[in-house]
Amino acid sequence: MPGKKARGRLFENRVVVWDIESSRRLFKEGYYGKPLGIPKPKDFEFDAPLILDLMEAYFLSLTKTITVEDRSGKELPAKELQSVCEASYPDFPEKFMVYKKLRDAGYVVTPGIKFGSDFAVYEHGPGIDHAPYIVQVMGAASTMTATSMVRSGRLATTVRKQFIIAIPDRARKTVDFLRYDWWRA
Repeated sequence: MPGKKARGRLFENRVVVWDIESSRRLFKEGYYGKPLGIPKPKDFEFDAPLILDLMEAYFLSLTKTITVEDRSGKELPAKELQSVCEASYPDFPEKFMVYKKLRDAGYVVTPGIKFGSDFAVYEHGPGIDHAPYIVQVMGAASTMTATSMVRSGRLATTVRKQFIIAIPDRARKTVDFLRYDWWRA
């Protein structure tokens, strides 16, 4: 991303970018984070700090777009930030693999908690389109009951999204995606 490197401060499980110019740039160039107090920003001219999810902040730190500091202002090396992420997310390495794969493919990826999944995935970005996909990360050896499959499908259908299971393989460094299509006979 062009421009100066943004600085974010870690507060528990979020990173705050206080500089308004950096906040606008991060949001505009990749729909990273959410402007504080603005649930659905209509443009990129907001005057608020940006709140980043840990996954976003870690990704941006690896791409050298942001520097993350602890509460005292000391820069956190990527390894320390990764440890914070691993303490906050179950199966962080696998989930991050999926996040990175989707971001690298050009998708906008946000936390999917409000849809009961790991990620909501946009083709263009919030405010431009609705997220057409919700993604749940599962291991290759994970099991899924018929009930949870139906529950996931019904949820996805209710919110007009396609339910996708992402299966990362750390050994092969690949991610497979299973998409559910629901139709009536």
